[in-house]
Formats: sequence, C-alpha cells, structure tokens
Amino acid sequence: MTNKPLNDTVHRVTQRVIANSCDGRTRYLELMERERERTPERSQLSCSNLAHAYAGAQEDQAAMSAHLGPNLAIVTAYNDMLSAHQPYGRYPDRMKIWAREVGATAQVAGGTPAMCDGVTQGHDGMELSLFSRDAIALAAAIALSHQMYDGMAMLGICDKIVPGLVIGALRFGHLPAIFVPSGPMPSGIPNKQKQAVRQLYAEGKASRAQLLESEIASYHSPGTCTFYGTANSNQMMMEMMGLHVPGAAFVPPGVSLRQELTRAAVHRLVAMRPDGEDYRPMAQVVDEKAIVNAAIGLLATGGSTNHAIHIPAMARAAGIAFDWNDLAELSSAVPLVARVYPNGPGDVNQFHAAGGMGYVIGTLLDEGLAHGDILTVWDGGFEAYSREPKIEGEQLSWHAPGEAGDDTMLRPASAPFQSDGGMRLLTGNLGRACFKSSAVEPERYTIEAPCRIFSEQHEVSAAFERGELDRDVVVVMRFQGPRANGMPELHKLTPPLGVLQDRGYRVALVTDGRMSGASGKVPAAIHCTPEAFGGGPLAYLRDGDVVRVCAATGELSTTADLESRDPAPNPAPAAGVGRELFAMFRHHADSAELGGSAILAEAGL
Repeated sequence: MTNKPLNDTVHRVTQRVIANSCDGRTRYLELMERERERTPERSQLSCSNLAHAYAGAQEDQAAMSAHLGPNLAIVTAYNDMLSAHQPYGRYPDRMKIWAREVGATAQVAGGTPAMCDGVTQGHDGMELSLFSRDAIALAAAIALSHQMYDGMAMLGICDKIVPGLVIGALRFGHLPAIFVPSGPMPSGIPNKQKQAVRQLYAEGKASRAQLLESEIASYHSPGTCTFYGTANSNQMMMEMMGLHVPGAAFVPPGVSLRQELTRAAVHRLVAMRPDGEDYRPMAQVVDEKAIVNAAIGLLATGGSTNHAIHIPAMARAAGIAFDWNDLAELSSAVPLVARVYPNGPGDVNQFHAAGGMGYVIGTLLDEGLAHGDILTVWDGGFEAYSREPKIEGEQLSWHAPGEAGDDTMLRPASAPFQSDGGMRLLTGNLGRACFKSSAVEPERYTIEAPCRIFSEQHEVSAAFERGELDRDVVVVMRFQGPRANGMPELHKLTPPLGVLQDRGYRVALVTDGRMSGASGKVPAAIHCTPEAFGGGPLAYLRDGDVVRVCAATGELSTTADLESRDPAPNPAPAAGVGRELFAMFRHHADSAELGGSAILAEAGL
C-alpha cells in the first residue's frame, strides 16, 4: 500500500515549529558539533584519568586499556521499589556481555533517581515529582560528564524519568543513544472492577482492606503498571521518535523476546558509534519532525496529558520550540486510533496483543499522519517501527501486524474512534489550560456552574464527605503549579468527583496542577497557566463565581469581574519530606506550557 502524502495540518505545524526553532536549533547543533570536535579520544587522556576510569572494569580492563573498541555508557534508573524499574537490576551485566559480542565494552556510567508517583499520590512527596525530572536530567549529565563513552544506553520507563533522561542525554547529543525499556507487568484484575472499588471506598461503601486487596490485585509484579498513563505513553513516544529498537515498548519482562530486543539495542548502539560507518548522533535523531511525531503519537493514542508539559521540555533541550498551540492544531487533524484504559476497556498488554505500536505507526503512515522520513536509531528507518518483533528459531525478526486484533481498542486512521486527537486547548480570562476530551463523554464537554475554591486535596475530600459538593459545581484546585508547590498530580480528586458525576451532577475540575494519563471521565481543565502563585487568574476567583469549561469552543472563563479584586495570597513554602530542598527549583521554574522546568529556564533554553 502506498502511503498518502503528508497531511496538510501536520506539514503546516511542522514548518511552523521549524521556523520558530531556527535560532535555538542552530545554536544547539553548533554546540553539539563543537562537543564532538572537543571531546578527546580516550587514548589522549592522561594515564591517571584512564586508570581511575578502568579500575573497576575487571574483565573488560585489558580491552579498555588497549582501546580495542567503543565503550558504552549505561545510565540506569534502577531501583526495586518501582515495579517498572525492578527488572533493570540485571541489565548491566547482560549488556556488558552483549557489548563484548561485537568488540565493545560497557560501563554503568551512573544512576538517576526514579520515584513512583503511584506511591506518593495524594501525599507530600508528590510535590517533588515534576522537579525529579530536572534532578534526573542533572544526574544523567553527571553520569555522562566523564567523556569516556562512545554511545549512551538509557534505562528508564516511568513518568518523569524518561523525559529527564532525554533532556540529560540531549546535552551529549553528539553521541548516539538508545532508550531501553523493560516492559509491562502481566494484567491484573479488570480495570472497571478496580475503578468501581475505588469509588465505593470514596463513598464509604468499601473498607480500606477491600481497597488494598483490589489495588494489589491490579499492581502485583515487576513491570510497568498496565494502564495507559505517563509511563506507557513515554514508551509510545520513544517508538514515535525512533529512539527504541522497533517494537520494544510493550514486550513484557522476563521473556526471551525482551532479552533479544535489549541485546539488539546494545549491538545497534555499537554500530552507530562516532568512528563507525553509520554514525547517528542523538542530536540528529531528535529533530523537529521527531518532536512532532511524538505529539502525533500522544494524540492518536489518547496518551498522558503530562506530555503537554514534557514534550515542550524535551524539545527545548534540543533547541526546538513546541507549544500548546502546536499540540492543539495537531489534535484537530490527528484521529484517535487507540482506546486503552482509562480511555477504553483494555490495558497495554491487550493493546500490544491487538497490534500495538506497530499497528498505530503503520496506520498513521498509511494516512500521511506522521513523518516517515525521520532519522531513527534503527537502520530500517521509521517504517521499521510499523512492524512487530518476533523470534523465529533463534533469530529476531519483524513482521507487519496485519489487521487490528480488537476493534474496541485499535482502529485504522481512515475509520478512527473520533476524528480528532482528544486534546483541546482552552483559553479565556482564566488563562490557558489543557482538556483531555478523549477521556470524557461529549455531553460533558461543556460545564458551567458556580465554583468552589480549594488549595489542598484533603479539603476536597472533606467537603465531599460533608455533602457540600452535592450540586452542579466547578471545583477549582489552585496553587498547584510549578512555582507554588511543584505541580503535583491530583488523582485523589478523581473518585469523589466521579461519584458526584454518577449522582447526576454537572461537575468539572479546574486546576493549575496535573492529572496525567490516568485522567478519568470527569471534565478537567488542567495545567492552567499563568498559575495562581504570583497572581495568575485563578488567584482572583472566589467561591460562587460562575466558571465555564467548554471543550467544544475551547473556552475557560468566568463571568466574575476579576480586575476589581485583589488576588488570594501566595501560600507559605512547604517543608518536610525534603520539599524545602527543592525551593530553588520552585523559584526558577517557568510555566507549564514551557515545560515547568527550572534548569531549562536558567540555562536560557
């Protein structure tokens, strides 16, 4: 089948991104070229430098000392508290063996933090979550700063971890890089059953013991959580940007196919080394078209709203300007071809079994809805990502996925679930915000009601339990932005607001905080910018003001006269759980639309 020409809207947005990025991209590529020329060959380093680097290399020490081949950096976000990252514990030893197979060596260059938002959800530690991305980028940069490496293997999966690794690695973009996932855990109890128990608990109809039993039945073994949240959206984006071995995203841990894909990643990274015949620096792989492809994949699959923050941040690290106008315009043209829980009935394992990323990329290319001419880490180009990997005999091979195995989860771009990508930009006198329409029934696209103002999540739960929210209401959760408290996710609000909606009330959430890929069925205007801290529009609202949230018209507004009021005072800085150590990040953070980053803002990127 011949692919259709590139969609006009995709072409127009891409050209605008290229034009808006001209100066920044030029400076970035010039820096990467200087870094390539400046980085010394290991043989030129002093004997003392080399001795320190080789001292722990054990059986690789002789080969490294004789400069017999390339040396790969392994940057790992391993810990065994985070289920998705637990499998990484054994990866380095295996990767070193696979490097030796092709005349190379590998070293663990360094580790990065890896926090689990599922553990900190609704608690103070969640206020460190977004800025952990900056800390991860800094840790990756420290790991790679020794200038001992010819390629980067980046081991990370979850929410802020992959974007942080991308940002850090891009500052060493003169080197090739491959991102190495470990795959999702086996499916647990049905997602509707899990959600029902959560709502019963919120209503006081299920005990804590029943809730814990349900949650453990859902999150039960090593691997990524199986709902289509930020972690799994990360893996989708690495495929869409050509930074994975094709089809690696959702192969589960512990199977031979997963091992062979990781082995192929090591071999491929060696083939892309700077002194080889197929040098592919990360700086060239992550270009404007790759960033647009990431956004297209996000929209086509109904992925995490967190990436409305992460895509602009990753783009900035490569000298590229991408904003919510670009995302919203792409959403108008990119159809929704996948429904994965919480936007559909099945989880990522079922999505993968039905055709997964191979099917998604194939149908997008068929309809001219993705850039097929991007440079990828794989020598088959981006079209290779439209096939799924298998082991035949002892050989790794790729095959077209064919028709979708489940049309309740996957549909062709020519006959999608809906004609747009389900991510709407809302604007008005309350600022700019994102609305994930793919998760919301169309009859709830417009909510207009008196608002109730909160600044703490527990206040919402308390008001719900007292019956004070049993009405049509727009819940405004403010002072949750990057500069106020680090922009935590607010998933604890979903069960009570879902109960109110099920009772027949017209309910919406407006917040300068985050909801992420687990955003549910309740209409939500999230990531509001300017944030309330420092005098953004939400700071001027009062209880009872009528607020309108409308995904149909793209409106976020109030009838109240905001200009006649003084803003609510900024909250005092929080302390405890290490939050005081992140004061610098809060102070220097920029807006959610720019990525909510302190390090990128201060670096002038």
